[in-house]
Amino acid sequence: MTECVKVGTWTVPGSGIRSFPEIIAAAAKQSVVLLGETHINREHHRWQLQTLVALYAVHPNMIIGFEMFPRRVQAVLDRWVAGELTETEFLAQSDWHTVWNSDASLYMPLFHFARMNRIPMRALNIDNRLRKRASEKGFNSIPEHEREGVTRPAPPSAAYLDFLLPIYAQHERPGKSNQKVTRSDPDFLRFVVSQQLWDRAMAQAIHAALDNDTSGALPLVVGIMGTGHILQGFGVPHQLNDLGVTRIASLLPWDTNKSCKQLVPDYADAVFGLDPFVAETAVPSRQRLGIRFEFSQAANGALVLQIEPNSIAEATGLLDGDIITEIAGILVQKSSDLTDAVKHQAPGTWLPLKVKRDGLMIELVAKFPPLGK
Repeated sequence: MTECVKVGTWTVPGSGIRSFPEIIAAAAKQSVVLLGETHINREHHRWQLQTLVALYAVHPNMIIGFEMFPRRVQAVLDRWVAGELTETEFLAQSDWHTVWNSDASLYMPLFHFARMNRIPMRALNIDNRLRKRASEKGFNSIPEHEREGVTRPAPPSAAYLDFLLPIYAQHERPGKSNQKVTRSDPDFLRFVVSQQLWDRAMAQAIHAALDNDTSGALPLVVGIMGTGHILQGFGVPHQLNDLGVTRIASLLPWDTNKSCKQLVPDYADAVFGLDPFVAETAVPSRQRLGIRFEFSQAANGALVLQIEPNSIAEATGLLDGDIITEIAGILVQKSSDLTDAVKHQAPGTWLPLKVKRDGLMIELVAKFPPLGK
């Protein structure tokens, strides 16, 4: 495989190698810098921290926005930066394990960097259930007062639709996998609305951070988010442009085993070469089912919002929209009932679940692999 980006070097797609100081100096002159990631790739987060440190040295009037937090927990982020919370308190009060549910150790160095330097952190996201409603019923179905202030997204480009189409096809529900999906498919268009709502919400939060800064000097807002929201300017950059923010730098990590065909000139403003991602084989500090969920008082259980690919949840047969009502015979009456049961599950054991699906109660068994598997 041809190596188009070398490890440890910055490359401008379509142009060539640039020095680290050149990239940082150019990015620091913008209003917004977007740093992408694959969420479970620790090397990507190390690169983000390195880049944040360099940007901060040039432009210390900084604000850092995170996709990982819904805006309702903004006060918790403020208290963390002010030094008022321990790590445990911060993760609990921000609902980390129910909202994001990824290994917090991947992100804690970024959070500590902000706290140590008293850099404001901003929650960029919205609650998952709002995106889910938009995906199921469309943007117009949501009353304005329930949109968390998110305005109508700018229409997607044809290229963005082509980009999202195979992603949607991979996430189709059982029974639809053999159906050919087109850009005019109503279900696909609702999926696009969901993605755009996500992009729009983050763009609006970044725009607000720029507008509401009272320092007297233009801040540099750095957005930490998944690469899919950034590449080729489709997602957040497109929505920022619609909001009048045009001075944007998109910087992305590049695993050197990726196909060079993907590195088109508009892929990003610059990419940084990293060793290919290898999943860690160490025993996790806690077990993970592999879902994003929220406790629903109305549904009397944990509403499954998203299933992670290749997870225990996927192998178990859980689906988006399922409601977990019991776990190991215990009623799920709050979020911690589910998270505590899962994280204390011993390797090699089975965990029975009672799940409400389409009005029917079914029983599933989550099988946690033994050590070394």
